[in-house]
Amino acid sequence: MNWIYTIVAFALGLPITYFIWDKALHRKREKMLKEAENEAEVLKKDKVLQAKEKFLQLKSEHEKYINERNNKLLANENRVKQKETEYLRRKDELSRSIRDFEIEKKETEVIRENLTHQLELVEQKSEEVEKLHRQEVEKLEIISGFSADEAKAQLVESLKNDAKAEAMSYIQEIMDEAKLNANKEAKKIIVKSIQRVASETAIENAVTIFNIENDEIKGRIIGREGRNIRALEAATGVEIIVDDTPEAIVLSAFDPVRREIARLALHQLVTDGRIHPARIEEVVNKVSKQIEEEIIETGKRTCIDLGIHGMHPELVRLVGKMKYRSSYGQNLLQHSRETANLCAIMAAELGLNPKKARRAGLLHDIGKVPDEEPELPHAVLGMKLAEKYKEKPDICNAIGSHHEEVEMQTLLAPIVQVCDAISGARPGARREAVESYIKRLNELESMAMSYNGVTKTYAIQAGRELRVIVGSDKISDAESEQLSYDIAKRIQDEMTYPGQVKITVIRETRAVSYAK
Repeated sequence: MNWIYTIVAFALGLPITYFIWDKALHRKREKMLKEAENEAEVLKKDKVLQAKEKFLQLKSEHEKYINERNNKLLANENRVKQKETEYLRRKDELSRSIRDFEIEKKETEVIRENLTHQLELVEQKSEEVEKLHRQEVEKLEIISGFSADEAKAQLVESLKNDAKAEAMSYIQEIMDEAKLNANKEAKKIIVKSIQRVASETAIENAVTIFNIENDEIKGRIIGREGRNIRALEAATGVEIIVDDTPEAIVLSAFDPVRREIARLALHQLVTDGRIHPARIEEVVNKVSKQIEEEIIETGKRTCIDLGIHGMHPELVRLVGKMKYRSSYGQNLLQHSRETANLCAIMAAELGLNPKKARRAGLLHDIGKVPDEEPELPHAVLGMKLAEKYKEKPDICNAIGSHHEEVEMQTLLAPIVQVCDAISGARPGARREAVESYIKRLNELESMAMSYNGVTKTYAIQAGRELRVIVGSDKISDAESEQLSYDIAKRIQDEMTYPGQVKITVIRETRAVSYAK
């Protein structure tokens, strides 16, 4: 074929390359047509597939819609059937109700007619009875000579007088019985409360003895020209007495917290061996922080032991501070814990809230340990502190009124007052000087010995009981009772003592024989 194209091109005067180019172009065009046909076929197949998928999707959605519509129609048909059934049932019930109502209406009319007839009969009978009553009253007035009103007034007055007499007698019996039972129950409650509480007695003084290994340490504590001891006294506020007492230094202060700080600071300084003013200030500051932490921990532990929750942190700190305070030699924290337990027991016995009572008992002496000491009684100051830290009004009133400086408003107040007295009046609870203690016992015994017929006297139970032995030939039983009363009255008038003193007069007869 190439040679034919060459001859034609030569005849026409065209270059031979033109025919070669046209042939390549033809081939390219045919190739592009085939590719276009292939792509069109592929696109056609894709479009057909997409159309089929779209058709299937639409068909599925249509079937779903038809099914939902059919379900709704079935549900509507069921509801219509149910409503129709309910309507028929209610129609039957209404028909029965109408029939029953008509029957009841007829029966009611019959009953009303019967009642009307019976009321007429009753009215007739009432008129007859009233007529007979008037006749009888007229006869009685004629016989007695009193009118009906006068007789009624006389009868009422007589009944009133009889009722008053019986009521007074009954009231007196009830009061006597109530007094007897009240005394018994009160004694039982107090005895149970005291028996169920046991507390250690802690005696504290105004001085603390600090023991040392040898007397050489005294010179180091005093320091050159006394600068160490002056720095220690200035930092702690405690008077340090270094005298001839062997291996001992006396720390004197009325504040037990400061004495404890001084004691611990001295212990650390002596153990460390470095004693100079700068070191003293550093150790005292460190010990003060330790004591403050210990105070807070003691307060928290006390509240946990007593089951008291939700107390303000400042009140918890004051409770811990009571550990380092004493009242008449009785440790204040131990006294408050004992009072709290007594209050809880007594409140439970009386049917009151024991948790509130325990809380009030613990806080009743909180006014003795404030950081600032204004000129107020400790009970009133404690009440103000409790009010400041959002304690409940009945607890605040119990704190403020336990020495009767504020009026008692609830039953909690007398319970706290009584339990405070019980805790403070226990034998050995509060310290007194040995001399005054012995003097008081001697006065008790000599006072009892001054009466005629008394042979021996014994003061026992730390002066809480006085036993008086009398001669059976000199004093009778009746006279011994009078003697017990006279001694008790004289002790009450002439002597000062905590709690109460029991006087027991013993009169006995002894028969003695000898076998020979």
